[in-house]
Amino acid sequence: MTEPAYLHESLPPDRESVPLERTPLDPRSLDTKLLDPRPLDAAPLDTTAQLLLRITDQLGSQLSHVTLNGARRRMPPTERPTLVAVAHGSRDPRALHTATELLDRVRELRPGLDVRLGHIELNEPLLPATLAALEGERRAAGTRAVLVPLLLSRGYHVKHDLPRAVAAVPGADIRIAAPLGPHPLLVEALCSRLAEAGWRPEDGTSRGAGVVLAAAGSRDPDSASDTRRTAELLSERLGGVPVVPAYASAARPTVPAAVRALTARGRHRIAVASYFAFPGLFATRSAAAAPWIAADPLGPHPALARLLLQRYDEALSTAYPSQRRELAPA
Repeated sequence: MTEPAYLHESLPPDRESVPLERTPLDPRSLDTKLLDPRPLDAAPLDTTAQLLLRITDQLGSQLSHVTLNGARRRMPPTERPTLVAVAHGSRDPRALHTATELLDRVRELRPGLDVRLGHIELNEPLLPATLAALEGERRAAGTRAVLVPLLLSRGYHVKHDLPRAVAAVPGADIRIAAPLGPHPLLVEALCSRLAEAGWRPEDGTSRGAGVVLAAAGSRDPDSASDTRRTAELLSERLGGVPVVPAYASAARPTVPAAVRALTARGRHRIAVASYFAFPGLFATRSAAAAPWIAADPLGPHPALARLLLQRYDEALSTAYPSQRRELAPA
């Protein structure tokens, strides 16, 4: 059988829909505290008629954003910086589709936030093109954005590629968020994917079970440190079962070597947890090495969408100059 073209890639992987907000038509069902940002005691109402007039005015404003066919009109850009999610890119066609699904979840969680996608390589839009488009649209008002790497640990892309992309847009206010991992929300997603693959709660206390945490791999020691920390958190979450980090490239042990090491320790029910954001070559090969079950990549898991927004918010609360010094190329 001929392998799909994307299985021959050599580099690591790493429709805007806005939900219709249904607004009650009965004014008696509305909470006026939510409709009016001012405290009620700051704007007293003398009569019921005044109350109904205010509700009617604000309800009309909300309904003006909805077309006759029920679709929501595109809202004007908000004052909040654009969230640019930065994926690695992959020749696997599922990767782009999965990234789009993830960003749809993010938009559902934060309606009105401008969310865009950029890739480091292999897929369009590439990050420089995304930033150039944003610069072209916002030049008059000033470009403001937060790059959130859809990468699970520190490494070359976070430390070098992203700052280089920011430096190519002089004068713009662009911040760089931390990579997604390590973080408890990632562990939540990993556990969920393992459960979908067949992991049971009792496996966490079994003397015959073990887990290989399969990651892309990097020569950067910070990346390995981040992956080991995630393995520790996952082990704790699973009840103490041994979790061995392993890598698809650039680091050791490999996934097959980690499986052999667990087998030598008497662990024969070995699961592979896929520590990849999206499907791709490395995720596929790692899953193929599983002697028992293999979990799917994290993909559009709700916990991943929440974490993406958390990294965005954290970056906004961090002073940009100190952040630039920390992430600047060596």
